[in-house]
Amino acid sequence: MNCIACKEPMVVLELNQIEIDHCISCGGIWLDSGELEAMLEDPEEVKAMLAQFAAGCTVELGKRKCPICGKRMEIVAANKEGNLLIDRCRSHHGIWFDRGELNKVLDLFEPNHHSQIHNLLKGIFSKNPNEPGAHK
Repeated sequence: MNCIACKEPMVVLELNQIEIDHCISCGGIWLDSGELEAMLEDPEEVKAMLAQFAAGCTVELGKRKCPICGKRMEIVAANKEGNLLIDRCRSHHGIWFDRGELNKVLDLFEPNHHSQIHNLLKGIFSKNPNEPGAHK
């Protein structure tokens, strides 16, 4: 699959049976429907997150196209304040996260950071490749 942001090939990472499509060039992450929910261990947190995404928080129809169905994705507010915007496919609910957005969403819905998946994702995706000490 090619990145929807920079068009570079993406790599597939498998973490605890969850496939994460990751763009090494721009740091974007694609999650198919159900994969984000699988990252959170608390069913109540999953319900809260899905309710937030589905609460009529669509900001606009975006320019990016879904890598699965090719339809334009919508831009939705991932938080109540509306300052964390993510791209979501309206057809099958796949989600695109630009660099750092997945960590911000996980921080919102898992503030205690006890999940193994959360800690692993933080370790993998928290560094900017241009920062000193980041892997290149």
